[in-house]
Amino acid sequence: MATGYPQPAAPLKRPPRALSWAVTLIAVLLFLGPMAVGFYTDWKWFGAIDYRGVFTTVIVARIVIFLIGALLGGLITWAAAFFVWRGRPEELDMGALDSPIHAYRSAIERSVRSFLAFVPLLVGLATGFLMQVNWRAFLLFINSQEFGVQDAQFGQDLGFYAFQLPVFKLLVSTLSLLVMLAFLLALAGHYMLGGIRIGSRAAGVRGTVTPAARMQLAITGGLWMLLQVAGYWLERYELLYKQNSIFTGASYTDLNAYLPAKIILMVIGVVVAIAFFMAVVVKDLRIPGLAVVMMLVSSIVIGTAWPLLMEQFSVNPNRQAKEAESIARNIDATRYAYGLSDDKVTFVENWGAGGAKDADVAADVATISNLRLLDPDILGETFTQMQQLRNFYGFPDTLAMDRYEIDGETRDFVVAARELDPNALSENQRDWINRHTVYTHGNGFIAAEANKVDEVARDAGSTRGGYPVFTVSDLQTQAGKTEGEGETQDAEESLGIKVEQPRTYYGPVIASSTDGRDYAIVGKTGDRPVEYDTDQSTYTYDGEGGVSIGNYVDRAAYALKYREMNFLLSDRVGSESKILYDRDPRERVEQVAPWLTTDSKTYPAVIDGRIKWIVDGYTTLSALPYAQQALLRETTQDALNPDGTNQRLFNDRVGYIRNSVKATVDAYDGTVTLYEFDTQDPVLKAWQGVFPDVVKPRSEISEELHSHLRYPEDMFKVQRDMLARYHVDDPGVFFNNDAFWSVPEDPNAREGSQALNQPPYYVMAADPETGEPSFQLISTFRGLKREYLSAHMSVSSDPETYGQMTVRVLPTNTQTLGPKQAQDAMMSSDQVARDRSLWESTNLLQNGNLLALPVGGGEILYLEPIYSKRKGQESAFPKMLRVLVSYKGSIGYAPTISEALEQVGIDPKAAQDIEEVSGDGAKADSQSADAAASADSKDDAKPADAARDSRPASAPASTDAGQAISAINDALKGLEDARDGSHEEYGRALDALDKAVAEYQRLNN
Repeated sequence: MATGYPQPAAPLKRPPRALSWAVTLIAVLLFLGPMAVGFYTDWKWFGAIDYRGVFTTVIVARIVIFLIGALLGGLITWAAAFFVWRGRPEELDMGALDSPIHAYRSAIERSVRSFLAFVPLLVGLATGFLMQVNWRAFLLFINSQEFGVQDAQFGQDLGFYAFQLPVFKLLVSTLSLLVMLAFLLALAGHYMLGGIRIGSRAAGVRGTVTPAARMQLAITGGLWMLLQVAGYWLERYELLYKQNSIFTGASYTDLNAYLPAKIILMVIGVVVAIAFFMAVVVKDLRIPGLAVVMMLVSSIVIGTAWPLLMEQFSVNPNRQAKEAESIARNIDATRYAYGLSDDKVTFVENWGAGGAKDADVAADVATISNLRLLDPDILGETFTQMQQLRNFYGFPDTLAMDRYEIDGETRDFVVAARELDPNALSENQRDWINRHTVYTHGNGFIAAEANKVDEVARDAGSTRGGYPVFTVSDLQTQAGKTEGEGETQDAEESLGIKVEQPRTYYGPVIASSTDGRDYAIVGKTGDRPVEYDTDQSTYTYDGEGGVSIGNYVDRAAYALKYREMNFLLSDRVGSESKILYDRDPRERVEQVAPWLTTDSKTYPAVIDGRIKWIVDGYTTLSALPYAQQALLRETTQDALNPDGTNQRLFNDRVGYIRNSVKATVDAYDGTVTLYEFDTQDPVLKAWQGVFPDVVKPRSEISEELHSHLRYPEDMFKVQRDMLARYHVDDPGVFFNNDAFWSVPEDPNAREGSQALNQPPYYVMAADPETGEPSFQLISTFRGLKREYLSAHMSVSSDPETYGQMTVRVLPTNTQTLGPKQAQDAMMSSDQVARDRSLWESTNLLQNGNLLALPVGGGEILYLEPIYSKRKGQESAFPKMLRVLVSYKGSIGYAPTISEALEQVGIDPKAAQDIEEVSGDGAKADSQSADAAASADSKDDAKPADAARDSRPASAPASTDAGQAISAINDALKGLEDARDGSHEEYGRALDALDKAVAEYQRLNN
């Protein structure tokens, strides 16, 4: 019969159960399948390199934290749902017959019950997932260490802020969110089940709240308020991280207004919580309601208005005096956080106030004899063209600097490993078999002494001269042969470097495949080796590294991982096969040490007869009390690395950093070894508690490895950025900003462009204390928003003095040219401008590293090589063409460093002796060459007016303009005749044309 109520819709037909199960199974496989494959292959990879303990520790920790978080979130929401269902009213007032709740109570109860059962599961899974993401924080909490240093405000050890406070904050915020969800769940559930009814005067219905609903809401609200009280307590400590306009840390207003306000709000919060609990007994929700209003008003008045008034009327008029204590704390904390304390940094005040005599500069043999001519940021192309050997080998765009001993003296070298470049493979080299089973490894270690070139050629178009002298150890030199272009020496004969295994299966170039498939399949698969070794030989990998894929389960796993059926179908994959992947040394270190941030640079060194990649690892914290914070990606940006570090960052914003780990990765078998380097770092000690026996003690670093360790660039850049401000001791001076420095911008940047910072450079130079040759990383500071030089910064990489930083502070009453000013002065030299105008029509000219070197105990010598590269020739590559120096305002410009030094009044007896070459590539007589160099030097050192009439160092002598024109015509004819000849003949013809044009221009100037 008709009832007046709407009839429920007809139920939808369910799909067949088999189809539902099939769809569910497919969905689960699509979701869990890749996870299972990734888990299995990672488990195999970590086992292959003997770090499976790291993998299992991380997995177990994340699972346990997930379960605890899921249980916590599920229990809280389940309790809320349980009490909602248990407290639902048995009967409803039947007066409102048209109420939807009355009409559909049964349907609503079924729906609410299902909802209440589902919510705890969903919340539990979400809580567990969010908690396990923070596994690092929980493991550090469990293994927390003491720093032995207390914060200046509360006297807490810094270990509390590093290891405990982050977990306390996470727990309080998570519990607050869960309790708030429980409150909302109770509110909605009681309303839908009738425990809360909203009154309506029009309908004559009074609003009611059942005792069960009131009790649950009151208790939940009180618990949430107590968690807010705990949050206020922790926020007191967070004031010490606060970012102010001038410094980091608690300001005067924070300490005298916000800090008391937090305590007052805590007391009020406890009162509000008691008011909520009282509602259980008093049975009146207006009491906690009034308490909440009091809390809101108090937070506005006490937590906001009062501090603003203090800031405006007390602090602003006297800010310098008011903030002095906080600034002093900020200076001390920042220096500690970035390793810039007095035991690490030596400031030499008023350095160079008395200048230095030219004789003292000439006697500075440790620096003058090591003046670096080779620029590792330019010569990557030259290494590739001259030492590539085959199209599939390659070098990084930016090479590395290291040092080796030669003839009893330590010299700096440009170094690189000749790696396989997967992006250089062409045509059939790129098919799956060739790419992954034939072209699997590189060949050899290449070094070039940084203070010399093979020969000196005075013309841009010369086919000889200006190139590195290569020292090579590879398969060819082991066989008693040398390949490649240019002057090449056997590393074992010239440097005593014996590379027992020159094959490189691991490296940054070999791992740079654009499609991410950097794997190689190695091992015996037939009767003969298949890997390319040399043109006369093939090879089978016999190293310990690599993941075995000898059975079909493993092959299937990697076939799924790389979506490649050849793992299952190709006969190049056999029972003894291994797969090598994740071949970037930095990524391998990051995998086995998931708490480290690695430096953006890695470099090869020959250690105990093997090529090993050295990787620097950092431990970082996001913040420490009063310590200034740095953005790693932004701070590490410079002209050579415009995007900053591209390594994995746990904290881009850091407030503490230590180079606590040095790591090596064997280039042949991929073995990763971690060494403790900073033995005082509590963060590393905490991680050693999490992963015992992963990091070897510092005592196991061999003497040979220690001799090749460098001070890392990213760390240096962060410290340089901090020292630009935090060299100031006095809080009043710090407040006024008038003694701050800034890092010089790239001196070669175009005017008007947004220039990035000049990068730091590795050099061999005199030790600031002993005067002996020392391998250093150097940079300069200019005045704030000024170009004049303010200070020079260097840090030692020598084993005896590693990490000792020296800052030479120039006197403020003198003006020494900064890098940009020195660069402008050198480029505006008449001879430089004339030569560039002549050469740039046919050559691409590049300015090398502009090095600022302290010499003689009181002067700065700027040194910059100039490189040329032929335009329009794909096979062209850079060579060193000229050397520029700036010293005491004088400019030296010549093909050799000796000539350039002599032009500025420095006796070049300690400088490098480089062989002279005539324009046609033949070696000139040494006596006539020396005489010509001396004449050029004297002429170029004359005043500007006299220099216009002197013969420039870049041009040969001539006497008649007609002869010069005739020479140009002859050279043009010779160039035309040489077009069909060899490259050498064409190069000589270009040399002749350059010389003829230069002579004609000289005669007309």
